[in-house]
Order: sequence, then structure tokens, then C-alpha cells
Amino acid sequence: MKPGPLIMLLIGTILTLIGVGLVTAGTVAAIANAAQGSNGYFSSRTVPFSTDTYALTSPTLGPISSADAPVPLNLDIARIRLEATSADSDGVFIGIAPRADVDDYLAGVSHSEVRGVETSPLRVRYLDVAGRDRPEDPADQDFWVASAVGPGSQELTWQVQPGSWTVVVLNADGGRGVDVAVQAGVRSGLLAPAAATLLTVGILTLVIGLVLVILGVIGLGRGGPAPSSRTGTPAPAVPADPDRPGADYPARLNGRLDPELSRALWLVKWILVIPHLIVLFFLWVGFSVSTVVAGFAILFTGRYPRAIFNYNVGVLRWNWRVGFYAYSALGTDRYPPFTLAATGYPADLEVDYPERLSHGLVLVKWWLLVLPHLFILAIITGGTWSWTRSEATPWTRATDSGFSLLGLLVVIAAVILLFSGRYRRGLFDLILGLNRWFYRVVVYAALMRDEYPPFRLDQGPIDPGTLGTPQDLDARPAPPGKDPVP
Repeated sequence: MKPGPLIMLLIGTILTLIGVGLVTAGTVAAIANAAQGSNGYFSSRTVPFSTDTYALTSPTLGPISSADAPVPLNLDIARIRLEATSADSDGVFIGIAPRADVDDYLAGVSHSEVRGVETSPLRVRYLDVAGRDRPEDPADQDFWVASAVGPGSQELTWQVQPGSWTVVVLNADGGRGVDVAVQAGVRSGLLAPAAATLLTVGILTLVIGLVLVILGVIGLGRGGPAPSSRTGTPAPAVPADPDRPGADYPARLNGRLDPELSRALWLVKWILVIPHLIVLFFLWVGFSVSTVVAGFAILFTGRYPRAIFNYNVGVLRWNWRVGFYAYSALGTDRYPPFTLAATGYPADLEVDYPERLSHGLVLVKWWLLVLPHLFILAIITGGTWSWTRSEATPWTRATDSGFSLLGLLVVIAAVILLFSGRYRRGLFDLILGLNRWFYRVVVYAALMRDEYPPFRLDQGPIDPGTLGTPQDLDARPAPPGKDPVP
């Protein structure tokens, strides 16, 4: 692969992911800012608190600090609203003060500190602090930074400042036995500017990243690997043969089984292909972005850009080689090459380049027309699904469980290989047929062809549409500089 386009693809992918993250965060901040409104707060549910001590305190708010005089902060990072309703006829007092002042005020006073609130079921955990003294009248103290006192419901608002703070709730007269219901709310004045900044930077980063990804894809595909050995020949290159169903389909997947496979190498192949998986992550980002670009090109011109087509076929080919080696078939012990081009590797994929594609079909084939195949592929590659309803929530949730059919067959083949040293040919042919179905559907959904994938399991190592007979292919020499294919 050319180093320049590859570097552009890598940098573009990183910038694209960063841009997506920034745009997502900015969108969330914008929604949150709109939800809280100009005077609104994000409010919690009303929680009842009850203790037979003199006071109720919250855990420390903010970092623990010994500073006696916190530095004021004019920036409106957050504003807190607390509303307390007391069952006591004398009313309720609620205040916020530095932690050190609260500790001095309640020294020797029996009080309870809230240690946690569990919502399902609703339960409050307290830490009781023993003491004998009755607190002084809370309203007469001058260390409160915000307070409210009176009968019924009392509300206070406070702009968050640096320091260590504590919320204290007492009866208005400082008497024993605090029984209140408290609701908390928070709002931030930074959400609007944060949303604007995140969206602006995110969109700019995303655009730059996408441009670099597209340039990298075009650079890797231009003059790059031919997507098919039939490139430049009239389609169909091989006429439909009633004795060879599938010979006319323009996407061909092949995989030749090594006659001598290691019994246990498959146990570590998933580790050995980690470098490939890292590269494929970046390649698949380029595949996804370039497929969208190709979709617009097809919609307006009826043609799939040749450089993008070459690249996307190369990514599918690379992905199939890694799968054939490590997890989708385990058909060879030869390590896959790091290239988009066709090689003498035992696994290969070819797709005929379409000279013309339907303008309108591109709008529906990747999500609507492919649905019947997706249901089948969900069984082949996606495992089994179950729907469960949680007692705590009204929602029904779909969960994936068990092996996929393809994964189960590969595991069975691996276990047989481990104990017998042989890969059952019938099992291998079935596994290749399932993979062939999967990649045909991917080719169609990726807009590469208009021909609908057949509902047919073409088993065997050689695709029915591959040029030449299976015997010819098995005897075909490797390209120059490549090892012979077993």
C-alpha cells in the first residue's frame, strides 16, 4: 500500500472519530441546555429523610480542603437549588456552609450524615454521630453561604464555588427529630457556550477527518489492486450454466483448505491476527465513509467511482483472508499478507466492476431490499436472540445469546482438528458456503452490484462463478515471489 494515502487514512480516521465524539458531546450539551430552559433545573425526585438526631448533613461537596476562605468564582459553572419540606410545625432550616464551620457548629451535637440513597427500593443510609449538646439556633449563625428558614417548604439556591461544602437540615428551633422531604436541582450556565464550542470544533474536525479519509481511500484505490480478474471483460464473463448454479453471480469467494493443518495453532490465531485487526479497524472506517460517498455518486451519475470500488473490494478481500485464517474458517496456517491486492493466498475474493448501476435502487437496496437476507445472516453470524422484560423498567430488551451457526460450526471443526488432526471436508464446504452467502450480501448492501444475492448455499472451496475448473484452480501456480499454494 502507498504510504502517503495510508497515512492520510490513518490520520483522517483518528480525526473523524474525535470529531464524532465532539459533535456527540456538543449535541448532548445543546439538548441539556434546551431542557433546563432559562430558569429551569434538572431536578431529582423528592426523597424523604428522617432521623431522631438534631441535624441532618450531606456528604462533603467538592474536594476536601482546609482553606477557611474559599476563593469566589464568578463563572457560573453550576447552580444548585434545594427545596425542603418539614413535617415539624415550627418549620425547617436548610443551609450550606464550609465543611470546617459545620464540623465546629455540630461538635458534640448528635447528628446524622447521609451516606447514600438507593432508589430501587427507596432507602437512605445514614452515619449517626453521637453527641449530648443541643445545637445553637441555626438562623443566628453567620457562616452560612446560603440558607432558608420558615414553616412549610423552604427553598434556597446557591452558585457552586470552589471549596469543601456541606448541606445541613435542622428543625427551625434546632430541636431533636428531623423529618423532611428534600428535592435537589442543578443547572449550569456553561452548557450553551460548551455546546457551541464543542459543535464548532467537532464539525470542523469531522470535516477535515472525512476529507482525509476520502483522499486516503482514493489514493489507495487509484491504480491499485484490480477488484476482479474479469475487469475489462464484458459482463457476464461466464454465462449462466444450469449445471453450475451461481456461476453468473459477480461476487466470488474462494478458500482452499490446507491439506496439513496444525492441531492447536487455531487456539492462538486470534492473538496472532491482532495487528491485522488494528489495521482493519482503520480500513473499515474508510470503507464505511467511502460507501456513503459512492452512494451519492451512484445516485447522480449511475457509476461507482473506480478507485473507491477497488479499495472497498480490497478491504473485503483483506477481511476474508484474516477470517479464513483465524476465526471464520480456520482453513490455513499461512499468515495473511498485509495488502489489499489479490495474492497467492489460499483465500480470495473478487467482485466484477459494474459499468452502470441503477440511480434509484441505491436508495433502498442497502436497508430495505436486503432485509430478507439480513434475517438469515442474523442466524448464520449473529447467534440467537431473546426478548426479556425487566421488572424494574417497562422496556423490553433484546439480548444476544449463544454461538452463531457459523461460529458453532467453526468451533466443531476446530475441536475435531485438535483431537484427530483432520479437518472434515464436508464441514469445511458448509462453512465456505455460509461465508460465501455472507460476503455476497455485504457486496450487495455496500452498493457494489445491482444483482440480488441468490438464496442459495453454494458450498465448496471454489465459487461456482470462478474462471476455470476447480482442478485448474487447485493447480494454479502462485504469483511471482509468492509461496506455492497448497
